[in-house]
Amino acid sequence: MTVHICSLIVKEPQTIPADGDYHVVKFPFGSGESSDVHGMHQMAQPDRRKITNWRTDPRSGLIWPVIDGWGSLTAMIFWEDGQYTELRDQFVRDPLGLTKDPDITNNTTATDHRPRSPRTQHFTKHHEMFVHPQVPVALRAAHDDRKARRITLAEFKLAIHPIEEGAR
Repeated sequence: MTVHICSLIVKEPQTIPADGDYHVVKFPFGSGESSDVHGMHQMAQPDRRKITNWRTDPRSGLIWPVIDGWGSLTAMIFWEDGQYTELRDQFVRDPLGLTKDPDITNNTTATDHRPRSPRTQHFTKHHEMFVHPQVPVALRAAHDDRKARRITLAEFKLAIHPIEEGAR
């Protein structure tokens, strides 16, 4: 059985507002990606919406699983130094409410609240869960600083291990 992989990276800083809310981390398409051989992170999305600017459209942070399976999610976030006392990150199913299913929309998991450490902030995370086509997943981040802060580097990866019928 083939493991389906999507590996995203963004080296361009992006600003996370100082509003206390979680925000989808955005990723570029095409040559800006690390790897998307299975077509899970495309400008033309499965619901027929086309993204024109990855920097401004939160849909650019979505990975759309192409098969049902056991998803292994990993992420890395580098924050600039700031006056925050806490940094937050999480994985989330359907963060933009595209499925219209209240049981799935904003279904968060692996939420971490991290205290500030000296200098820049570098974090990694890993979590596993079932994933399904038509239910996008994303990485979200937040902070408690009084002013907007930048994520200076981020990676978001999904490896889907197919499951046999009835194994769930």
